[in-house]
Amino acid sequence: MPDQASTHQALIQIELIYALAHKQKLINLNIAADASVEQAIEQSEILKDYPEIDLQINKVGIFSRVCQLSDGLHDGDRIEIYRPLIIDPKEARKKRALKNK
Repeated sequence: MPDQASTHQALIQIELIYALAHKQKLINLNIAADASVEQAIEQSEILKDYPEIDLQINKVGIFSRVCQLSDGLHDGDRIEIYRPLIIDPKEARKKRALKNK
């Protein structure tokens, strides 16, 4: 019979955030300590609420640092799902400069 220590997996608490233009979705999760970024996203079920998120296209990060879906997590981490840029930042600067002339 397995002892209780082997049947209970250690959990960590993380946040997952997805920011839209006018609102943000914040989810608090308790997940297995050995979970990956991708596993946390799947457990959050955010992909059901926001089907436009494509993890093959959308970049993800932990505390504003881009990471891989396979990366591990630490207690207190905040996973961020980034939206694709609507306009290239260089192009936006050019448009502002022309407008201000």
